[in-house]
Amino acid sequence: MVANTAELRQALTEAKPGTTIRIAAGRYQGGLSSQTLQGEPGKPIILTAADPARPPVIEGGVSSLQLSSPAYVEIRHLVITKATGNGLNIDDGGSLTHPAHHLIVHGLIVRDVGPEGNRDGIKLSGVEDFQIENCTLERWGRRGSGIDMVGCHQGKIANCTFRHEDNPEANGVQTKGGSRDILVQGCRFEHAGGRAINVGGSTGLAFFRPQAPGHEAKDITVEDCTFIGSQSPIAFVGVDGAIVRHNTIYRPSRWALRILQENLEPGFVASRNGQFTDNIIAYRSGEMGNPVNIGPNTASESFVLARNAWYALDAPARSRPNLPLPEVDGVYGTDPQFQDAENGDFRLRPESRLGRLGVRTSSQSAVKRVP
Repeated sequence: MVANTAELRQALTEAKPGTTIRIAAGRYQGGLSSQTLQGEPGKPIILTAADPARPPVIEGGVSSLQLSSPAYVEIRHLVITKATGNGLNIDDGGSLTHPAHHLIVHGLIVRDVGPEGNRDGIKLSGVEDFQIENCTLERWGRRGSGIDMVGCHQGKIANCTFRHEDNPEANGVQTKGGSRDILVQGCRFEHAGGRAINVGGSTGLAFFRPQAPGHEAKDITVEDCTFIGSQSPIAFVGVDGAIVRHNTIYRPSRWALRILQENLEPGFVASRNGQFTDNIIAYRSGEMGNPVNIGPNTASESFVLARNAWYALDAPARSRPNLPLPEVDGVYGTDPQFQDAENGDFRLRPESRLGRLGVRTSSQSAVKRVP
């Protein structure tokens, strides 16, 4: 048990495999860090609220909490706020070949980070075999991400909520720098930056993990998520294979998706092999101009669009968009019949004819109120 910042710092220094650090309710000074949290299989080191109903608040610092080279660590039920850099920062200590691994982040609230510049709610660099679940991220840097991944592999982000604003240089989730095998599932994005999910990105060559993989991201899956606003909820950027399926997209402000290539270094594949299928896109024709934006230097012909439902809220009869790619079995002009879109409930009514499309579960991703 710890009840003040000094005790928490000491506990982080002394923790051994199997240690649980229980943090009492209250405020703790940010700038906490550790390079020694090494649990073992079956003996994780757990950092958690003593009472999850009264989570402790870690406030301030460049990074409120930074863990370098952790393994078998769980972080649960904390509030992280007002960091000037990144809220929670987990990295591989700069080794590039020895990742941080086997991490669980559960039930965190991360908010009010930055707010200027490239500042992230959660920053992961060189992390493998991780889960981030049931977290809420609100208001990160104006050019940052809710969750930013550089060279991360075998990860899952599930049932998280992202709230920000539609400033064009920010995004909710970013998978770049050689990231691979990442699943984003059952999340909710409320005006989560210009690109709610940046599948890929643009990374300096020195920061890739592994070095020179030939892609920014590979084998990324985004499914059963709800998107409200953003210039483009989905952007495929320098990706080599990604699946975006069974999502509900509501009132994007410019595009439904983008296909881009921003890293033009030799040896990188053109953005290719993306799939955008079984989604519901409900939009206003005066807001969403072109449904799909394709930039130069991409292999856009390798992308697949199939079984998406497009519905113009302000002009149902003109719902069929002018798509630059062929679509297989698209649905145009069918009202999704959301339960209560004005109040943020995007579950489909039982009589909806689109019941097989969009979010497939009634999880929290579909039912939270639009602020």
